[in-house]
Amino acid sequence: MIIVREPSYAPRMATALDVRYSWKLLRAGEFRLDGGSMFGLIPRSVWSRSVPTDEKGRITVQHNCLLLERQGDTPRDAKGNVVDSPKLIIIEVGTGDKLDPKSRDLFAMEDTSIHAQLQKINCNPADIGATLVSHLHFDHAGGLTRMPLAHEKPDWTGPASGMAGARPDHGVKLTFPNARIVTQAREWEDALANRSVMTRTYFRDHLDPIRDHVKLIDAPAPFSSYITPDKGDEPMLRFDQRAVEVYPGLRVFRTPGPTWVQQAMHFKDTAGNTVVFTPDVLPTAAHLGQAYSLAYDVEPYTSMITKTWFLRQAAAENWLLVLDHEPGDPLRRVKANDKGWYDLVPVG
Repeated sequence: MIIVREPSYAPRMATALDVRYSWKLLRAGEFRLDGGSMFGLIPRSVWSRSVPTDEKGRITVQHNCLLLERQGDTPRDAKGNVVDSPKLIIIEVGTGDKLDPKSRDLFAMEDTSIHAQLQKINCNPADIGATLVSHLHFDHAGGLTRMPLAHEKPDWTGPASGMAGARPDHGVKLTFPNARIVTQAREWEDALANRSVMTRTYFRDHLDPIRDHVKLIDAPAPFSSYITPDKGDEPMLRFDQRAVEVYPGLRVFRTPGPTWVQQAMHFKDTAGNTVVFTPDVLPTAAHLGQAYSLAYDVEPYTSMITKTWFLRQAAAENWLLVLDHEPGDPLRRVKANDKGWYDLVPVG
């Protein structure tokens, strides 16, 4: 098992400010989730005013993913040595194509995947050098593996994922055979131990096949574990002390609450934007309210605190957010309003 651990005290790469990325939004499949579960303790009479449901009480969400392409020559360090810096990087991969028909019907899943979307734009998944996921729930990391094509030999065979009980073993392929998969070390440990509010979300067929391909990051937490912060508290460490650069110009930082060490991704694009891929602490634009967290969250109070400092910093630094599950346009800026909170402003 080959695992690269990145300590929180790792030095910043000298090339970081020089590296920019062009990027493309990929929609890896519309699906539906129970509205009550998606809004936690917020009453349906409140959230349903702006978020429609289907006849089963489900709201429409999306698997939003990003394809990044590093611009310029391969970065070098101060001594002239080539720095590990993949040319193509995927952020988030969605559910993928491995669920059985009954499970797919449960979520009304669109018949597509990150693999299919890359093929549409003539991008070979074998050319992807790194894949970053916010956390390892099936709807964020399931697409790390896929069903083999008719002529392909499986890379791994074992228990099949699904929501309707046990299924026969099946074989899967690595979707990105040449990519390092970047996630937080604690998230990896929690996934293997199935520590989750949901009993079926960390599946063996998207975890076991990638064991030799993971790059585990240990980014510092916003607050020490022995402190219970107030709702408006700032993180104890500055952002540059909490954000770990995993590749030149591409950083990850913890946004805990939905899982204990969920991570967001941060980079500069060729237009000069600071782009932040926003995970489940703010999955859709309808989740802007401070207490609007998911019933799936392991720590709703922590989600509330995370959202508060996250929005404050996003507004102060004019981040361009990409919301991970927003079914409409997922691009937003954050602006402070006169009510003591924030507005999400569409970019287009």
